[in-house]
Amino acid sequence: MRKDLMIKRTPLIDRLCHWSMVVCFFLVAMSGLSWVFPSLNWLNRVFGTPQMARLLHPIFGIVVFLALCFLFVRFVKYNLFEKEDAIWVKNAPAVLAGDHKPLRIGKYNAGQKVLFWGIMSLITILLISGLMMWRAYFAHLFPIPVLRWAILAHAVAGVSLMLLIVGHIYLAFWVKGSIRGMVTGYVTHKWARTHHDRWHEQLLAKQAGSTAAATASPKAKGKPHQPAPNRKKAKGAA
Repeated sequence: MRKDLMIKRTPLIDRLCHWSMVVCFFLVAMSGLSWVFPSLNWLNRVFGTPQMARLLHPIFGIVVFLALCFLFVRFVKYNLFEKEDAIWVKNAPAVLAGDHKPLRIGKYNAGQKVLFWGIMSLITILLISGLMMWRAYFAHLFPIPVLRWAILAHAVAGVSLMLLIVGHIYLAFWVKGSIRGMVTGYVTHKWARTHHDRWHEQLLAKQAGSTAAATASPKAKGKPHQPAPNRKKAKGAA
């Protein structure tokens, strides 16, 4: 597609971090599911042996958390709730049906913000409970009843996160053009106007300002220097 029809949505560093986190998340999920559900024990083969899966599971989990911390710093300012989010919630059925007018939405809508904070909360719970359960390093520091609650919290948070991610993947494909923003980094102007019109306007205004400044700079630089008037000569002439 022509570049003049596209607008940048996701920088390369964010996309690399996102997809690295996706790979690690699925590895963690597969090993976790293989322990909870005996019928899925074959998922351990991805790691070679069950022992290797047990060794790598917490390591990949920590990688997911660190990647999430990086994305949190990058995206948190766009995911703070605003009064305009209520408009999106009221029109959510029309949005999902692809039949809605511009709703004055910023870079992320209310649904994406809920997803953002949901993932942040659940992975934080998984990290804390997972560290408590990590038998080689921390499990001996906690009494058995506490560890039982940690195991329960870890299982519930893990399943909840998987369901949330499934919904995220489904909606990313459901809203046509969305997945392109995280694969190539670009979306069409039409997509941006339809789904994130306020963000689109702000970005165009910012680009226009940068272009105007860049255009004015050479003119100011090339402007001939006007020497200051010689006050002494002017005084003598008088």
